[in-house]
Amino acid sequence: MTRRDQQIAEELKNKISATVTLVDFRVFGSRARGDADEDSDMDVFMEVERIDEEIKRKIQEVAWEVGFEHLLHISPLVFTRQELEETPLRSSFIVQNIVEEGVEV
Repeated sequence: MTRRDQQIAEELKNKISATVTLVDFRVFGSRARGDADEDSDMDVFMEVERIDEEIKRKIQEVAWEVGFEHLLHISPLVFTRQELEETPLRSSFIVQNIVEEGVEV
């Protein structure tokens, strides 16, 4: 991950942390691997304790604002701890990929 991407991810994490309790926060995909081009989005995985419609909306707003400020599309993927521990999601390809190659912020 580039230094610029790390700084953007840290800014996003700090702003989101003001709204919701984060359990885990990782960048994954091309930006984590370091093979992104200038048009690549930033895929961000967030594990939270709880979520509701207001929290979802706030996360989307903050991701959009930070992305707009840096001319970057940010794609948040948000799951609760319960979803990751108690549903088939825990063994899904996307979650396994995030665990294996995601970069913790």
